[in-house]
Amino acid sequence: MTLEKKNMAGRILLLLLCMNAVSFIVNAVPQTCPADLGGKCAEDDDWEGEGTSSKNPLAYKWYNAEEEILGKKMKDWLRFSVAFWHTFRGTGADPFGAPTKYWPWEDGTNSIAMAKRRMRANFEFINKLGVDRWCFHDRDIAPDGKTLEEANANLDEVVALAKELQGDKIRPLWGTAQLFMHPRYMHGGATSSEVGVYAYAAAQVKKAMEVTHYLGGENYVFWGGREGYQSLLNTDMERELDHLARFLEAAVAYKKKIGFNGTLLIEPKPQEPTKHQYDWDAATTANFLRKYGLLGEFKLNIECNHATLSGHSCHHDLETARINGLLGNIDANTGDPQIGWDTDQFMTDIGEATMVMLSVIRNGGLAPGGFNFDAKLRRESTDVEDLFIAHISGMDTLARGLRNAAKLIEDGSLVELVRKRYSSFDTEIGAEIEAGKADFEMLEKLAKEWGEPKVASAKQELAEMIFQSAL
Repeated sequence: MTLEKKNMAGRILLLLLCMNAVSFIVNAVPQTCPADLGGKCAEDDDWEGEGTSSKNPLAYKWYNAEEEILGKKMKDWLRFSVAFWHTFRGTGADPFGAPTKYWPWEDGTNSIAMAKRRMRANFEFINKLGVDRWCFHDRDIAPDGKTLEEANANLDEVVALAKELQGDKIRPLWGTAQLFMHPRYMHGGATSSEVGVYAYAAAQVKKAMEVTHYLGGENYVFWGGREGYQSLLNTDMERELDHLARFLEAAVAYKKKIGFNGTLLIEPKPQEPTKHQYDWDAATTANFLRKYGLLGEFKLNIECNHATLSGHSCHHDLETARINGLLGNIDANTGDPQIGWDTDQFMTDIGEATMVMLSVIRNGGLAPGGFNFDAKLRRESTDVEDLFIAHISGMDTLARGLRNAAKLIEDGSLVELVRKRYSSFDTEIGAEIEAGKADFEMLEKLAKEWGEPKVASAKQELAEMIFQSAL
């Protein structure tokens, strides 16, 4: 055996040892159902956690997939997904430093063989977590090629393995095309000033949509990281927006042509890497879809860290999407309030998770969307077990948020506070205003008749007290 083969065998053996050690810890936990979780507990043999008193970092404490909350199983409210790019392509590199993560299954190449080994690690990880969805960019799972034909052939070969490894249970929550890393996309894809790039981007999306459909994907995402501008001095913004709309129209047409029934999602982000991205936030994207007649064809994939970068809370963008009938999926992550860029951290704030879940419950769930962990380990976290710890923590955080949101809804105090605040509209004249039947002359007459209006307290502190009591 050559030295290279010995090294490769050693890496694979180390991977198996790491994964098996974590498997033992994650799976070999007492089958108990904690009494303090609220809601209906599943049968003992369905519970894969240790309960809220556990100190085991590799066991679920709040997430119980089969438990029913507000008439729906927890796994159906949350529909968790592993992001291939952060989990298996994240290296810990940043603009100031080299990679810090050297996973035992990696050999330092971007070969087809390496892509297949990485894909096997992905599905072993998914199975050990106990989730049944994953997400991917085309160029994350398979190497690019010197030509489009070669790139497509590479993707087909890796996707064939993914199809086999998925089995009957696992499916992509969504797939997408990576239209931001290659130099050809420096001006964007759908908004590039070069028609050749526009055509190449369309061909890449076409293929990515085909393989997402082939794998049984439930959604397809458009994230326009370079669909924007650095300066308006050299940009025809109107023409670029028109081109983007034509691109999305073509995607809708092709989706229907191939019989793909998944939801098309747009993921808003204000900037980074561009100075200004055209789908800045939920409201901007909703207006874009409305202007170009695409409202019925797309929904939004709201990423929490993107919402905060645009100056909103995650809850704000979720509610904006929801009330416009556009909430389709959530990229579950968060940012650091002291840092002004997209840090893609796992969500661990219970209050934020509770507000997120209030929107999800009001939306009736996210299906066929779900929660994708578009989150990465910190640069300094370099152990294989850190991948498990991060996902378990993120899943428990959202599960706890779901429990808290259900508690608030069942208690009813917060709902009643809001109802009372707007109760003056629960009158005959209020109904006429909301139905669009009250003109200015009528309202002027009433204003003179009623005199100076009395204005009630908004009770914000009480609302915050009620909310905090559920945490």
